[in-house]
Amino acid sequence: MDIVDKHTRSRMMSGIRCKNTKPELLIRSSLHKLGLRYRLHVSGLTGKPDLVFPQYRAVIFIHGCFWHGHSCHLFKLPTTRQDFWSNKINQNKTRDTLNQTNLHNLGWRVGIIWECAVRGSGKDISSICNRVTGWLKSDNKSLVETGSKL
Repeated sequence: MDIVDKHTRSRMMSGIRCKNTKPELLIRSSLHKLGLRYRLHVSGLTGKPDLVFPQYRAVIFIHGCFWHGHSCHLFKLPTTRQDFWSNKINQNKTRDTLNQTNLHNLGWRVGIIWECAVRGSGKDISSICNRVTGWLKSDNKSLVETGSKL
């Protein structure tokens, strides 16, 4: 049973951002301080990646653990309307996989930074950004930064 009425829940859920989230702003700020320049949310690329590095032919998605169904401590399937949430999150995961495949097929390298890698005490943003910098300068096709052991 939800503790708030439908109207209040709808208003709360509509306030959740998909762009310029706290993890995204932290990563963007740190990468910019390291001298990296990027474009934001390029609509011409499948999935509208959060960060696009044309000079490295690389993109980075900064995924929220709940919305993208990451198997970490930040993800918990809601107890109400489980079928709805399970379907929604599975559709997001399917779309993520398709977007990554399409980007790889177009010659782009794809990086994923999970919210759990950035959020919480003891998370070192500078070490994450140093690994991202190393990845950008490498030939590796993929990068995954996570805060949990998968």
